[in-house]
Amino acid sequence: MMKLEKKQVRLVSILIAVIFIGSVVAIALTQTGNIASAASSSSVGTIDFQQAMAAHPDVQNLQGQMETAVADIKKEFDEKSAGMNDQEKADYYMQCQQRLAQKQQELLAPIENAVNAAIKKVADKKGLAVVIDKAAVIYGGQEITADVIAELGKK
Repeated sequence: MMKLEKKQVRLVSILIAVIFIGSVVAIALTQTGNIASAASSSSVGTIDFQQAMAAHPDVQNLQGQMETAVADIKKEFDEKSAGMNDQEKADYYMQCQQRLAQKQQELLAPIENAVNAAIKKVADKKGLAVVIDKAAVIYGGQEITADVIAELGKK
């Protein structure tokens, strides 16, 4: 059960990152008119968002809190599901998974906000109109991951 929970936690993290990247691209498109005009200028930055998130000083604390939450919910599940039939166990398991996902989102939000603020600060300093995750970029753009990580370290 533990491997499945870690896999689901990782999946939720990836989904959050994809949603963030999509929202950054959507904002960029609404502010610049179209992606062709944004890409043709030198004001496009690229970032490895996952690396920036992993470099945040509070990530280790978050991982510890998530491991504690997973252990607590696993213990609770084992205790409460002992007398349940298979369908009740499945339903209760889904409730536990939803609580874990909510807890992860709750813990990730301040870190994401801090990373986004650092990205904005670095982009403003460098005069970048658009910052896109480097996984979505084939060619070009100014890499700002190291600058964002340095900005996170200042706080």
